[in-house]
Amino acid sequence: MAMLDDETRVRTRPRTVARRDSVTSTFRPWRPQGGHAFRPTRLARPPAQLARLWRDHAACGLPCRAPELSAFGRVSHGLATASLAGLVGSLILFLLAPGLALSLASCLVCALFAALIGLRLAASVVAPRWQAAPTLPDTDLPTACVMVALYDEAAVLPQLAASLVAIDYPPDRVSFKLVLEAGDGETLHVARALALDDRFEIIIVPPGHPRTKPRALNYALRLCRSELVTVHDAEDRPDPGQLRRAAEAFAAGDARLACIQAPLNWFNRNETWLTRQFALEYAAHFHALLPLYQRLGWPLPLGGTSNHFRHDALIRVGGWDAWNVTEDADLGLRLHAAGYRCGLIAPMTMEEAPLRLAPWVTQRTRWIKGYAQTLAVLAARPDTPWRQVWPGALVLGGAALSALIHGPLSLVCIAALALAPVAWPGSLAALAFMLTGYASALTCATIAMRRAGLRLRVRDLAIMPGYWLLQTLAAARALRQLLTNPHHWEKTEHGLSAMTGRPCTSHSPPHSSALPPASAPSSSPVGAPDSRSARNADPASSPGR
Repeated sequence: MAMLDDETRVRTRPRTVARRDSVTSTFRPWRPQGGHAFRPTRLARPPAQLARLWRDHAACGLPCRAPELSAFGRVSHGLATASLAGLVGSLILFLLAPGLALSLASCLVCALFAALIGLRLAASVVAPRWQAAPTLPDTDLPTACVMVALYDEAAVLPQLAASLVAIDYPPDRVSFKLVLEAGDGETLHVARALALDDRFEIIIVPPGHPRTKPRALNYALRLCRSELVTVHDAEDRPDPGQLRRAAEAFAAGDARLACIQAPLNWFNRNETWLTRQFALEYAAHFHALLPLYQRLGWPLPLGGTSNHFRHDALIRVGGWDAWNVTEDADLGLRLHAAGYRCGLIAPMTMEEAPLRLAPWVTQRTRWIKGYAQTLAVLAARPDTPWRQVWPGALVLGGAALSALIHGPLSLVCIAALALAPVAWPGSLAALAFMLTGYASALTCATIAMRRAGLRLRVRDLAIMPGYWLLQTLAAARALRQLLTNPHHWEKTEHGLSAMTGRPCTSHSPPHSSALPPASAPSSSPVGAPDSRSARNADPASSPGR
């Protein structure tokens, strides 16, 4: 079966893919039990035949197993064709009947923005319902594997290692997998030079396409033998008690609870005007909108990090789609469609926000493009009940479409107000609708920042409408890439922030003490405390807080 990427051709024999489990069992004696047998100065090197099978499965496992669930090939090309056809059809309708075209467009836009306004107002009054969980002793906690996909991340790897070492979890029940791309020699050099303990393992993903984060995670997932799987990003600084809280939430939940999402924000949120706007946006998403979706029983568009999964549920739904550039949101929708649900916990993860407009636009381009890919996957499944489709279509489609049309629509409204008399009913209605939309978003962001325990400045709220106009730039780039390069992954550079203060300010429950490391000598990175007890005794020294 031939599968054509934009850059190279990936060929996978269905018979070979079907035999992957039998081949894996053949080499299983090579794989030590427990998932953390290798020291960080050594690499996990599976036999060549097994590595090739895992490489092919990481990219083509979901397209081969369930092509209707993947953004590969026909879905992305079909989306591009549909987008182009829609634009051409709209232009023809406007030329033939401009009045009818404007009326239809106005009705659709008003309906979309009215729904988004309603969601923001509802999210402002519905308090978050964090996943309830009793405290568990160390002996009752499940085994966990924390995976971090890395590419050109040598600058932030020492801080990442310090944050992972600071996680409050029994050392004999957690392992850490640093997943590197082949050819990333600088990151590999830094990873092997760090004085990490034997819970850490370096995994090199063989060359292949697409070179995306979900492909790397799929490859590393074959090496996980834990009950829980956690995903973090390279720049993450998770609350030390987050993993324990997630494990306790899984223990208290039912079998349908497949994923726990922790809230995200930025440790450098006060560095520039752009990072402050990003902090408002993330607070509204993770402390207002996601809790509302959870209360409504809707699918959660997961964030790309601080996801905690049941290993068996993740395997059942096929892992991540290597061809979707927002694999997180796609996976949240697939879990919901498979009958699972996702929960939320309070302990937060702090990340590094882009400082300049250029990396912000490239990152937002990937998000909007991925939302469109996920919508295309939804649309390609006519057998899916409408009640499962419309919540995801509203959430992701509303975000992508509003980003695309917000700039032009704002300019049209401003021009109409400037040219038409204020007393004209149409002008008054447009002004009232615009102000209502802004007011709902400002209210939602204000309440969400308070829930997150983050400081809010009035002038940041005042420039939010201008920040939204920038999203049209990213949406236009996303539309172009959907037509020309749908699977291209634009990486965000990290390690540029000058802010290194205490990042975690989440309202999390007290962290219980973890067991000390089994070995007497220090295995922490340079600059980190020598033992977990020392970190607990001096919270200010914890690199994850």
